[in-house]
Amino acid sequence: MNKLQVMERLTESGIVAVMRKMTPEKVVGIVDGLKSAGVTAIEITVEDEAGMRAIKKVKEHFGESVLLGAGTVLDGETAKEAINLGVDFIVTPVVSKSAIEVANRYGRFIGVGTMTPTEILTAYEAGADLIKIFPASTLGPSYLKNVKGPLGHIPLMPTGGINLSNIGEYVKSGAVCIGVGGALYQYDTPEEIEAMARKFKDEYTKNLI
Repeated sequence: MNKLQVMERLTESGIVAVMRKMTPEKVVGIVDGLKSAGVTAIEITVEDEAGMRAIKKVKEHFGESVLLGAGTVLDGETAKEAINLGVDFIVTPVVSKSAIEVANRYGRFIGVGTMTPTEILTAYEAGADLIKIFPASTLGPSYLKNVKGPLGHIPLMPTGGINLSNIGEYVKSGAVCIGVGGALYQYDTPEEIEAMARKFKDEYTKNLI
């Protein structure tokens, strides 16, 4: 899958499910609920080996039916390990130039975490395909709108503290997609997860500009 195709699938999903502290035992049921609601972009964080095992499980179970990424990637070595498992994209919480270099070397799409306009431009010029505004809730939707004035050519994905009450404002402020964490999936059954994910998708869709 090339980078343009990854971007198209991210924007089609609209919401990127940021799944932290996943295990192989519970991840399939969660992704099944999300996928049923149309949330097909899945980011599994890899701050420990359980995250890598969860990525492998999702890849084996869902194949190309979900867009699968590795999140909380801090360096090139971790990026390469995730790429070897077949992820479609990489996401960092910081401007890790080694992760950017490895992702680009192997043709993988990468979203890079930033906060300031200088970090946004630095990451983009270093080879980021998408800029993750993190933590979004600290800055607010108006920050996104203001940044897009001088940096409107750079695609932005706010992540961190996004909920049903504020997702619409981030969409209207120009986000190309939205990273949403536990608010999407911290429920007991796939059916409950699907119901909540549909609410997020509805809020996203009705606020598209």
